[in-house]
Amino acid sequence: MSYNEPPPPPPQYGQPSYGGDQPTGTSKKATWSLVSGIVSLLCCGPLGILAIVLGRQAQAEIATTGQQGAGLAKAGFILGIVALVFFAIQIIVLASGGVDFDFSTS
Repeated sequence: MSYNEPPPPPPQYGQPSYGGDQPTGTSKKATWSLVSGIVSLLCCGPLGILAIVLGRQAQAEIATTGQQGAGLAKAGFILGIVALVFFAIQIIVLASGGVDFDFSTS
């Protein structure tokens, strides 16, 4: 490169620039952990296992990459645990006969 040449023009608007800190965004695993935690709490208890696994993986990923979403991962993890506890209580109550399914009318 010669010192007599002008510098290259700056990149056009909307094109990626190289260098500098780019925002890393929110972890997709953290988002899916929260979504699966909410769904497992509302209707499908065993889905809480997925929320726990994704929440733990997202927390590890966030610690290494610096992405955002630590709160989402923690909330999904906690909701997954709560959903599994409720599901276990439901199974115990049903197995012990605590609910009577006799719907006959006489």
